[in-house]
Amino acid sequence: MKLVVTGSIAFDYLMSFSGQFSEHLLPDKLDSISVSFLVDSLVKRRGGCAGNIAYNLALLGERPYMWGAVGKDFSDYQNHLNSTGVDTTGVFISEKDLTASFFANTDKNGNQIASFYTGAMQHAKDLSLKKWKNQDALVLISPNDPEAMRAYVKECQALDIAYVYDPGQQIVCLGGDDLKKGMERAAIFILNDYEFEMCKKKTGLSDDAIFQNVGTTIITHGDKGSLLVNQEGKFQIPIAKPKKVLDPTGVGDAFRAGLLKGFIHGLPWHAAGRMGSLASAYVLETDGPQSHTYDLKSFLERYEKTFGSEEALQKLR
Repeated sequence: MKLVVTGSIAFDYLMSFSGQFSEHLLPDKLDSISVSFLVDSLVKRRGGCAGNIAYNLALLGERPYMWGAVGKDFSDYQNHLNSTGVDTTGVFISEKDLTASFFANTDKNGNQIASFYTGAMQHAKDLSLKKWKNQDALVLISPNDPEAMRAYVKECQALDIAYVYDPGQQIVCLGGDDLKKGMERAAIFILNDYEFEMCKKKTGLSDDAIFQNVGTTIITHGDKGSLLVNQEGKFQIPIAKPKKVLDPTGVGDAFRAGLLKGFIHGLPWHAAGRMGSLASAYVLETDGPQSHTYDLKSFLERYEKTFGSEEALQKLR
């Protein structure tokens, strides 16, 4: 099965400020703010949901097709992805815009002032998935330009293309009808516990109503593991304990990659979920969403050390 990963492709510019923002903001002057913070560090990272998920899938031995829109500054990022095994031929490159970028400055108390530049991502809505009609493909609709997400759901349903619906942080920008439409024919509906509560509020649907509308619903609960619900039952997915914790950025994207790897190869749900948990642990142990590396053999060896022997995993070797 071909995995088509749609979603944001971006650069993250992360800064740290050793002081406290609150010490430099005057309550009676908030209507005319003019402040500048001298930061201690600046890190530029490759990111975006589609980029992170595709990277992790490539580490797991897949050759995912990444579908999205980027800018004229994408060449180094593209070379990085190509070298790991990601197929970027479906990526639209705008010669006028820059790649979407996230700028965040964090103070010593964890408070953050951030800005997001959409850039070339605005063109994602113009990309068509018609190429995947009548093919053995699974499309992942992850956080992206909201109009693109709506268009991909509509197109997948019209062309009868299997898809996974992952609204993520864009659930804020999507309406209740959008969410209902996205989940109604999704093979998998995945989101975290906070997003799940937001989804219920926006759609007016109960837990059971959501579970009945979707093939498989997966709700991640951070360090408490994940809940997977479908007609086969309810599965509690444990975490894979990381060797150390450096940075949580991109953990959810890695979980999705591990889960999808198991899903497309027909692994039992509990095993696919645990693959997602283990993929997440690798990200936690490094600084940045694409700083880690491994191969499928070492991944499967660590899986058995973490969760025990799993006969179904033999088909991946």
